[in-house]
Amino acid sequence: MASDLLTYYSYRFLGIVAPVVPPRLGYWVAEQCATLAYRLQHPSPVGLRENLSHVLSVGAGDPAVESAALSVYRNLAKNYFDLFHKHKLSVEQATATTEVRGLHHIEEALADGRGLVVVSAHFGPFDALWQIGRHLNLRLTAPAEHLEPERLYQYICGLRDREWIRLLPVDRPLMEIFRALQRGEIVALAADRDITDSGIPVQFFGAPARLPDGPVRIALRTGANLLTCFALRDQNNKAILNIEPPLQLERTGDLALDVEVNVRKVAAKLEEWIRRHPDQWLVLQPIWSDGRSGR
Repeated sequence: MASDLLTYYSYRFLGIVAPVVPPRLGYWVAEQCATLAYRLQHPSPVGLRENLSHVLSVGAGDPAVESAALSVYRNLAKNYFDLFHKHKLSVEQATATTEVRGLHHIEEALADGRGLVVVSAHFGPFDALWQIGRHLNLRLTAPAEHLEPERLYQYICGLRDREWIRLLPVDRPLMEIFRALQRGEIVALAADRDITDSGIPVQFFGAPARLPDGPVRIALRTGANLLTCFALRDQNNKAILNIEPPLQLERTGDLALDVEVNVRKVAAKLEEWIRRHPDQWLVLQPIWSDGRSGR
C-alpha cells in the first residue's frame, strides 16, 4: 500500500514538473536516470534479457543483449518524459515533433464503413498512435492495462486524455470496442503482450510464444479491416508513425484456423519491426516461456 502511494505521488510530482522542462533537457535527464537505473540493476532483468536474446539469436549474456537492454531502458524513460511533459501542451505543441506516414492507408480502410482495427506493439514512442485520431478528427478506442491503485490508473488515463481518445480498462467488458467498430471508428490494440492470458501459441522469432488473438478475433467477428502501425523514435527524439496497408485476412469460415493463420500474419509484422529496431521494443516481461536463451 505504501509503495502504491509512493508511485502515485511520484507520478503526480512528475506531471507537475515535466511540462516546464525544456524537451532537450528533459530527454537528457531521462536518459541519465535510465542509465543509472540500469547500472543499479545490472545485469538487466531476466525477462528483458530473454526477450532480446530471442530477437538477436544470441545468448542472454551476450554483450549485444546488454547493449540493447540499456537502450530499451533509455527509450522507456523518454516515453515517460513524453507522457508527463506533453499533457499540458497545446495540441499543436504536443504534436509538432510527430510525423505520420501512410495515413492514406487508414482513410482507405475506413471507406467501407466497417471500422478498423489498428494493431501495434509496446514499441517506440507508442503514444504517437493517438495522432491518427487528431489527423482524421476521429476518436480512437483502446484498451489500457488496469494499473493499481485505481487513482494511478485514472491519473495516467487523464494524462493521455484527448478528445480523440477513449481508453477502456482491459479487464472490464469491452462491448464499447464493438460499438466503436459498428460506428465505423478505429480500435487500437497491442499484439505483443498477452496481458489477459487468453492468447494462442504461435511461432515468434523461431520459438513458441503466447500472443494475443483478440485483435484478429474482433476483426473477423465484425468484418472490420485490420492493419499494423508502429511508432519509431529517431535520434532527435522525433516520433515517426508508420502506418502499413491493411492485412489480407483469411476468412474461410473455420474460425479456429482463421484466427491461427491471421495471428501468424500479425506476428510476422511484429517480427519485422522488432528485428530492425530491437532497442525500441519496450517489453520487460518475459514473452517466451520455453526457458530458452537465444540459441
